[in-house]
Amino acid sequence: MKKSMNLYKRLLSLAKPHVTKFIFALICMLFVGLTTSALAFLVKPALDEIFFSKKVHMLKFIPLAIVLIYIIKGICTYGQTVLMYFIGQRIITDMRNDLYNHIQRQSLTFFSGNSTGILMSRITNDVNLIQGAVSEAVTSLLKDSFTLMGLVFVIFYRDWKLALVSMVIFPLSIYPIAKFGERMRTVAKNTQITMGSLTSLLQETISGTRIVKAFGMENYEGRRFAVENEHLFRLFMKSTSIRAISSPFMEFLGGVGIAAIIFYGGYQVIQGASTAGTFFSFLTALIMLYEPVKRLTNVNITIQQGLAGAERVFEIMDSPPDVRDRDDATELPPINHCIDIDGVTFAYDEEPVLRGINVTIKAGEVVAFVGMSGAGKTSLVNLIPRFYDVRKGSIRIDGHDIRDVTLRSLRGQIAMVTQQTILFNDTIRNNIAYGDIGKDEEDIVSAARAANAHNFIMGLPRGYETIIGEQGTRLSGGERQRITIARALLKNAPILILDEATSSLDSESEKEVQGALENLMKGRTTLVIAHRLSTVRNADRIIVLSDGGIVEEGTHEELIQLNGEYARLCTIQLDRGKPRETNGDTAEEAR
Repeated sequence: MKKSMNLYKRLLSLAKPHVTKFIFALICMLFVGLTTSALAFLVKPALDEIFFSKKVHMLKFIPLAIVLIYIIKGICTYGQTVLMYFIGQRIITDMRNDLYNHIQRQSLTFFSGNSTGILMSRITNDVNLIQGAVSEAVTSLLKDSFTLMGLVFVIFYRDWKLALVSMVIFPLSIYPIAKFGERMRTVAKNTQITMGSLTSLLQETISGTRIVKAFGMENYEGRRFAVENEHLFRLFMKSTSIRAISSPFMEFLGGVGIAAIIFYGGYQVIQGASTAGTFFSFLTALIMLYEPVKRLTNVNITIQQGLAGAERVFEIMDSPPDVRDRDDATELPPINHCIDIDGVTFAYDEEPVLRGINVTIKAGEVVAFVGMSGAGKTSLVNLIPRFYDVRKGSIRIDGHDIRDVTLRSLRGQIAMVTQQTILFNDTIRNNIAYGDIGKDEEDIVSAARAANAHNFIMGLPRGYETIIGEQGTRLSGGERQRITIARALLKNAPILILDEATSSLDSESEKEVQGALENLMKGRTTLVIAHRLSTVRNADRIIVLSDGGIVEEGTHEELIQLNGEYARLCTIQLDRGKPRETNGDTAEEAR
């Protein structure tokens, strides 16, 4: 209970910037409650003064009063609906923005532990549930509470004894209402979890549709989707069942109460202890009273659904980024001297993937990192832009520990080209200018020319304004890679990281891309990761990693002469490249 209250207080605190609109909405809701009560109040004079006493002047006054009441009620209902909907939607829009921005600030560790589909579900489905709790539930809670208070006043004013009899029924409804809400919250939470799994499955299968089709797995994926979808269906039916039973239950209790009132009240009228007008005014107010009570039952269910969504959203919002700026972080000046990797140890979980790495990279130097898969090459270069933080040791740029500088100034000095070309469903121009879409057309074209991309871009239907599709699906692999190189060129960062930038390309595309990479590397401190050792021959220095540690270091020629791990890697690649198997290849051939 305490947890629920804290969650709801936190949600309502988001309404503070909209307090003026909320006050006006509150006034409107108050008048809706008063006008509803006034209609019940007018039943007595309508019956007693018009139908029984036959007073003509009351025939003019009461209908006019009813019309006026409905006009006021209509205006106030419109006002409170628009105002509360605005507040609710504004809160949800801001919350969705905050959640998205918070997710964007998370480190890669966070994304490896949360699938894309589940995060998408948090931003969309979970936040939508909160919208109901913030605007619809609050509106109903306040408006129906005001209506309830007004009608309770009417029934006590008309006949306090009858009112006490009718009130006996209400305490009986408290326990089932609480149980319905508790059950609904559990179902809502499970529904959101299943919705996240379903969204994740959709994201994976739609983005990987080529593999699905290539392996003929359409039926398999259809069955997987059907299982999750069926689970979601059952949860929705449970939710519907809870909602459906709450209303009839309250109607039954109301019916019992009304039956008791008719029996007792009718007896009072027959005995002359009360008038028909008084009784019917009381009965009208009582019947009208049960409607807001029923709605308040559903309000509790809506609130519990919203709290289930809020719990999942705040779970993300309350998880601080693993990698973030320190309070006293400073700006990193442009690199002039070197990058020092000093005694660095790093692990994703418990087992270290890097152990005691010591490397100094001079400004303007081209350093290649090679090794078997899993040796720690990518992990090492991912530490430099602080995608992750080191466990032990430090990384310094010109003597500045990268943990002491702002992430923006650090990453502003680093450009990356990776094997996985990350492009967006936007124009070629915006993809090249990503990071600074205000760049001049001349700068963009210049970067594209240096990346050997201008000619093929101009051959496209709309040139630089061509939409390239999701992940650049309308372009070839080589074309996509040259776009990412143009993007890195335009950034003009002093540090460049090339992570398997040509490994997925054919020979012809690799030649085009390699020329673009040479243009990109000029005058920059470059860290190269490559499985194709032919691409690192001209590096100033080659660092060989094995099992998370540095085992060799030197130029291509020096490492071949050493006849160690690097030479062995060269021999393996030579063997793979031969049309037939030979056992006599040696490092001598790698020269």
